[in-house]
Amino acid sequence: MRSGLAVAALATVVAGPWSTKAQPAPDATVYSTACLPVAQRAGREAGCWITAEQSLGELPRATPLHWHLDAYPTRAAAETAKGPRSTVVESLSRVWLFTVAEAGWRPAPGGVGGERVAEVGPLPVREGVRYVAQYMEGVSPPGARNIPHRHPGTEAWYNLAGRMCVETPEGRGVVGPGETSFVPEEVPHMLTSIGAEQRRSLVIVLRDASRPGSVPAHDWTPQGLCRD
Repeated sequence: MRSGLAVAALATVVAGPWSTKAQPAPDATVYSTACLPVAQRAGREAGCWITAEQSLGELPRATPLHWHLDAYPTRAAAETAKGPRSTVVESLSRVWLFTVAEAGWRPAPGGVGGERVAEVGPLPVREGVRYVAQYMEGVSPPGARNIPHRHPGTEAWYNLAGRMCVETPEGRGVVGPGETSFVPEEVPHMLTSIGAEQRRSLVIVLRDASRPGSVPAHDWTPQGLCRD
């Protein structure tokens, strides 16, 4: 399993989350950037579902922060391993401990059966900004794509299955199963699910708590670089 993938085609600019709305647009392969709370899923699988949000307040800039993903056999085991910026989330058939912390952070040893899955970063933050970690899961069928959009904070994901291609003003990059990456704050991007397999990803947007989580990028037009 590979993590912390550097997408060579994009250098420091990589992909964003899967962001959909509950019902397809007139073109059934194009989705909005609105993610819904997982409680509104109502049996639907494909889409972008908010699984948790954690208020983190102002974050330290002296020590680069990363998103740490650890899996546990039970929720109780994950709860015993939490750190000060950890959240336990049940998503995509597993129990996860998501943590925003310095590089190399590890969970408390009380969590029996824990597995380190990935570490993504560094995730840039700004001084004087109060942050929220918004966690999501994205499920997209082959060929689906979202509209161009941007976020008021760094976005990152861990891709469990399938392949996705992201286009930004810098070019395109492809991320496969077991790979991770992130897109910096305010970078416009569009995500496309490519290949024949359903894409399933875990996502964080580490964003300014005073601003909307996602807005359309009307000032940027993709060049269609992610045609499979």
